[in-house]
Amino acid sequence: MTGYTDKLSVRDPVGLRREWFMEISVGLFLLLLVSAFVCEFIDSSLGMGYGTILAPSLIIMGFDPLVAIPAILLSQAFGGLSASLFHHQFENVSFRSDSKDLKIVFIISSFGLIATVLAVLISINIPRVVLKSYIGILVFVVGGIILLKVSFTFSWRKMIAVGLLAAFNKGMSGGGFGPVVTGGQIISGHDHKAAIGVTTLAEAPICICGFFTYLIGRTVMELQPPILSIPLSTFIHQMFSPRMFQWELILALLLGSVLVTPFGAFTTRTLRKEKLHYIVGILITGLGIWTLIKTWS
Repeated sequence: MTGYTDKLSVRDPVGLRREWFMEISVGLFLLLLVSAFVCEFIDSSLGMGYGTILAPSLIIMGFDPLVAIPAILLSQAFGGLSASLFHHQFENVSFRSDSKDLKIVFIISSFGLIATVLAVLISINIPRVVLKSYIGILVFVVGGIILLKVSFTFSWRKMIAVGLLAAFNKGMSGGGFGPVVTGGQIISGHDHKAAIGVTTLAEAPICICGFFTYLIGRTVMELQPPILSIPLSTFIHQMFSPRMFQWELILALLLGSVLVTPFGAFTTRTLRKEKLHYIVGILITGLGIWTLIKTWS
């Protein structure tokens, strides 16, 4: 694939060496935009798939995971916010101040923020094969439960557990949030369309938190101590350097993810509950299998 730069050997004032990064051509920019468009359509219409599909796709294209994951998190935050507005407008979900759906969003997001920070800090050192295997098995099991129509009574404690588990997945790998949150709500008896709308909104603050935690955590690890004596301008410069943060990639993903959200929400509105049940179950199961195959192939 074309579009790679030469190895950079420039050192920053604090002695940091920049690594490989991809120079994004116009063709690659359009490919990234279309990829985000397709992945967000799946995510906004079925409540899952953006990060789970896009993360391995970007790595296959040649992007460093340390650059790809923050871009996915930030673009999905904006895509989720946009999609949730259209889900509410199309009456797939209700985000009125007294609605059950908004309460679920608050529970999942508030507890999920804690898990996200912890997950990002762990992800810096954990072996990727262990992480991906765990997510693949978990997603596969959730999909199987949905297809078998196994259900449990709804409880707020279960929603807390779902939020913690899903946010942990998101912070660790950039994906694995939607299948657990959407599937967990459906298994607990929540309406399918409402579950999708809840997931799109609940994921936004999780992604924003993960994005900044990821950049700050990586920057602290890269800089030479003592950290507190380093000029703030140097810290910020390193945090938004191409090694971890690439504007062209983020812009392409942002445009693709935001533009498609009304179409995704409208698709959710037109699908019948029974058909949606099987589509969601098959998609979750397939994502789990695909994650395991990619991990061990």
